[in-house]
Amino acid sequence: MESDILDPMERLIAERACERLIVEFLWRLDLGEPGTVAELFTADGTWEWPAGDRLVRGRDALREYFASRPADRLSRRVCSNVLVTVDSATTAGATSYFATYRVDGYRGGIVPSRPPVNVGHYEDVYRRVEGRWLLASRTTHLAFGGDTERLGGAERD
Repeated sequence: MESDILDPMERLIAERACERLIVEFLWRLDLGEPGTVAELFTADGTWEWPAGDRLVRGRDALREYFASRPADRLSRRVCSNVLVTVDSATTAGATSYFATYRVDGYRGGIVPSRPPVNVGHYEDVYRRVEGRWLLASRTTHLAFGGDTERLGGAERD
């Protein structure tokens, strides 16, 4: 394995950069601008949900996909059990667990607690491009999943 030739500090920096991408991905979706998630991917990056038969390929398609989330969506994602494996100076992979809490129709205030909508894990592949670690691919595997509740029971226009 090529990672044996990496200096321990280089490996630690690469691991931390990949961990940061995992957290920043979630932050941008929940508290930032969702369309900017695409900037965390390589130009040819992919995001896939095999169980949902969904594949989004390329930074422009990713930007469009993530920016299309409903404006009235409230979400919070919890991520844990992050395991990054650095394969070389330019490639790495990771597995992380997540739980997604999400509702549509949000108009402000505190929403009463409810169970997560999705629970599963991500399998990521990272590439270092021009000195910056980026997601080359993210595959979402759901162990538990359900529909997003719409607050107030109102149908969406």
